[in-house]
Amino acid sequence: MSDHLSPYPALRGPVPLSHLLLRRFIQPGNRVADATCGNGKDTLLLADLVGETGHVWAFDIQQEALNRTAQRLAELNLQQRVSLLHVGHERMLDLVEPPLHGVIFNLGWLPGAPREVATCTTTTLTALEASLQLLAPAGLVLITCYPGHAGGDQEAAAVQEWATSLSSRSYFVWRMGQLNVTSDAPFCLLIQDGRPSDVR
Repeated sequence: MSDHLSPYPALRGPVPLSHLLLRRFIQPGNRVADATCGNGKDTLLLADLVGETGHVWAFDIQQEALNRTAQRLAELNLQQRVSLLHVGHERMLDLVEPPLHGVIFNLGWLPGAPREVATCTTTTLTALEASLQLLAPAGLVLITCYPGHAGGDQEAAAVQEWATSLSSRSYFVWRMGQLNVTSDAPFCLLIQDGRPSDVR
């Protein structure tokens, strides 16, 4: 059966899975961040979910990505809900108004653009640390890792090592990926803030 005839999303890879989780957790009025807006699909979903009273901060170092995202938002008249930031996500702590109820990272490169411009381990880890400082109680960080391209394997390994090191008393960390694919296929990490409110 083709996808458009099914009432259920096709979970081909980690991005549809991350969207399923966002739809469950992000509510109208929430504040969220798209750490790598790319073609704008994640930003568009977040803008829809937060409603008129919420807000999205979307980061990208490539103007082309911001332009694509702006066009998608304008087509649905959602641009007022989003701040498009032409800076690296490592600046998140300086530019976002907490608390955040969700942060999404879709690592790698901009589809259709030169692959030489891609996320890198150092700035990604800085942004991930910042996202934890900004999270609201029970807030989510969703990270799609792509180990199958040059440099992506090192970045994915570093991100997974960082996530593994987080305290199990403070954060709930999950790794989700298809089993019936190659070992270097993309996968998703989920981190939920589980810290008691009195330690924030």
